[in-house]
Amino acid sequence: MSLTHRLGRMSGRDPAEQHRTSTPLELLFDLVFVVAFSAVSTQTALLFEKGHWSAAVTGFVLGVFAISWAWVNYSWLASAYDNDDVFFRIATLIEMIGVLVIALGMPPFFRSIDEGRHVNNAIMVSGYVIMRVAAVALWLRAARHDPEHRRACLTYVAAVSVAQVGWVVLIFASLPIGSTSWIIAALVGVELLGPLLAERKDGGTPWHPHHIAERYSLLVIITLGEVILGAVLAISAVVDRSGWSVEVVLVASGGTALAFAMWWLYFTVPSGRVLGHHRRRAFGWSYLHIVVFAAVVCTGAGLHGAAIFISGGSHIDATATVLAVALPVFVFELTLVTIYSLLLRTADRYHIWIFSAAALALVSAVVAVGLGASVGAALLLVAASPALIVVAYETVGYRHEEQALREAEA
Repeated sequence: MSLTHRLGRMSGRDPAEQHRTSTPLELLFDLVFVVAFSAVSTQTALLFEKGHWSAAVTGFVLGVFAISWAWVNYSWLASAYDNDDVFFRIATLIEMIGVLVIALGMPPFFRSIDEGRHVNNAIMVSGYVIMRVAAVALWLRAARHDPEHRRACLTYVAAVSVAQVGWVVLIFASLPIGSTSWIIAALVGVELLGPLLAERKDGGTPWHPHHIAERYSLLVIITLGEVILGAVLAISAVVDRSGWSVEVVLVASGGTALAFAMWWLYFTVPSGRVLGHHRRRAFGWSYLHIVVFAAVVCTGAGLHGAAIFISGGSHIDATATVLAVALPVFVFELTLVTIYSLLLRTADRYHIWIFSAAALALVSAVVAVGLGASVGAALLLVAASPALIVVAYETVGYRHEEQALREAEA
């Protein structure tokens, strides 16, 4: 990298570059996305505590996909073509502005779904338009400067442009939610198909396996930090109103322990090493990470709801409150087991048994609160679920992983 940031060529990075790490610009970019995730988490928690489950889930799924997909698009482009010149930096700034616009669009988006008339996605799509203008400009520049991968770059341009036209049309169509859902599903299909065609059919781009694995892991870390921050802010409001209590301490400590155990569990998956040997396994790994991000954000929404419950302001009971935390933790664990199995092409019975035991811990948390245990005590049981997998990995499971890695790298 040059010490200056004058215009340079986007000729592609070396996919075997040594010591490739995330740049300060990428880290700043990630922080903006955490703001967007926080907006989704807050809106979801507000609908959860009112008992509006259907609207909460619908808004959450669409909102998290929109934000996660925007991050995925940029991160793969940057892994292949980040030359850190002034053009790339300004384009990244424009993408960041687009993300903030998407975050501002979350309240009216969720509200429109809750009211059940039509999907008000105008502000969100406007944010997407801002982002996509910058992304298309970067892909066109890469196509011009990198003849070897020009076809793949132009495929990205085509997919992004077609999908974006569809999202813009959806703003003005003002269709009922039922019809909108089918159109959204078709547009999501276009979004997901574009990278698949570009990377597998049209020659691909020079993305870096260890760099891209680090990028995903950093977003998981930052999002887990948002989970803790959201829970602490909600609990602080409870303390200001009612003071400290045993239940407040249990919810705070349970939420922190849960985030820590989820962090530890995530880093038991050897993503970078396997992708370095098997680049074609990146698609399942990448797309399933959208579910990982969603599970982490939803866990934060559930913890926010737990804080509202202990304050006495919730419209749902204790069982539903704990379930709103336990269910996304289950999805998080199940998705990581699936990612591990797909990466290493293995179905280890030991991991299946441990996952089953962890799922049983989550069930016991929901049952316990139904039998009269406090929400705080149940959250400690929820935190014990990923912790159980971590202990199993650190004592025995790592040997199974070592063997699977030797076979994958042979």
